[in-house]
Amino acid sequence: MKFKVSSGLNIAASSWGLESDPLVVLLHGGGQTRHAWGETGEKLSKSGFHVLALDLRGHGDSDWHPDGEYGVDNYKKDIVSILGELKKPAAFLGASLGGMTSLSIAGDQDLKEMCWALVMVDIGLYPNLEGSQEIVDFMHSGSDGFESVEAAAKSVSNYLPHRKRPRDTRGLEKNLRLKNDGRYYWHWDPRFLDSRPKDMPEDYKERQKDFAEGVEIPTLLVKGAMSNILTQKEVNSFLEAISHSEFVEIEDAAHMVAGDRNDIFAAAAIEFLVNHSPLKEN
Repeated sequence: MKFKVSSGLNIAASSWGLESDPLVVLLHGGGQTRHAWGETGEKLSKSGFHVLALDLRGHGDSDWHPDGEYGVDNYKKDIVSILGELKKPAAFLGASLGGMTSLSIAGDQDLKEMCWALVMVDIGLYPNLEGSQEIVDFMHSGSDGFESVEAAAKSVSNYLPHRKRPRDTRGLEKNLRLKNDGRYYWHWDPRFLDSRPKDMPEDYKERQKDFAEGVEIPTLLVKGAMSNILTQKEVNSFLEAISHSEFVEIEDAAHMVAGDRNDIFAAAAIEFLVNHSPLKEN
């Protein structure tokens, strides 16, 4: 399914569960697609939630912006447009870039009626710069494409040596696109990386902190124990800004928590969301 948002772009989505159930919106990290949430979406729907996993603009099956306009503010506008169409508040479950976008909505005083819970997946107020640069370098390393899906899988395995390489590459294929030159490329607009500043601007840091301090809804921070994106420094800053936040650390997981240990991650997210579900409050 697709939503036509206020910018005119078409945003792709996958849906699970009954529309009458509380809404949970899943937002992937930079360079990923909505398919990263497949197992999580199914498990959440079986726990009584209506789940939407979205491809951010420039990612997956969503439109690329003709002028390369990306960044948190633009992703935020698209999500707000979709929620306006659905006329229903959501719990946001966001990983990395999706988490920063979620925080910018949950902490916006003009939008607080749109959000009933927040789950931040291995991201604090903003990412650890050294760790995030490693991810960007990996993303750039595939700019010339891959000769096969297997070659892309090998590249991922080299980058994530802690994760067991899957025998079936069909999941990975959803994150790739085959171009006319016969090579496979990551399924996102390379220009979205251009919107990322080399250094984290101080005004952006302050704005994210302001959003965090404005969050009043139930909040859960999830950390991969091996993550270099959400270090203890970023955890402390987040928990100081959102003092009522709950915190869970997932063993044997790095930054891609949902992919590394989906069983433990999904169980923690479901327990948190069930405990704070609007239906339970009623």
